[in-house]
Amino acid sequence: QVQLVESGGGSVQAGDSLRLSCAASGRTFSSYAMGWFRQAPGKEREFVAAIISSGRSTNYVDSVKGRFTISRDNAKNTVYLQMNSMKPEDTAVYYCAARQINIITRVTPTSWDYWGQGTQVTVSS
Repeated sequence: QVQLVESGGGSVQAGDSLRLSCAASGRTFSSYAMGWFRQAPGKEREFVAAIISSGRSTNYVDSVKGRFTISRDNAKNTVYLQMNSMKPEDTAVYYCAARQINIITRVTPTSWDYWGQGTQVTVSS
């Protein structure tokens, strides 16, 4: 069992940066793939980024490539999402997710095992 708690959300202007953090409980964090998803009002939850357990491989949705960076610190049981050059269309509730199977090409929410409660990110123009 893994419990995930996101933090770092807020309101920013277009072009600004924000870093989200996700703290995980449990001693098996380093064996899980970790991911970030987001859900805008009236839309389905969508994949944003993921990172394998070792941190050596990542995957991003095209719309954030070159702007967002996912990373993890296994010693701190924490995964991060650095968001730069933010746009109004990045506005959403951002969720942290964990996956027992260490494969990050599965981007559908149903293929992930554990979820945080979400943190709101609002980008104004």
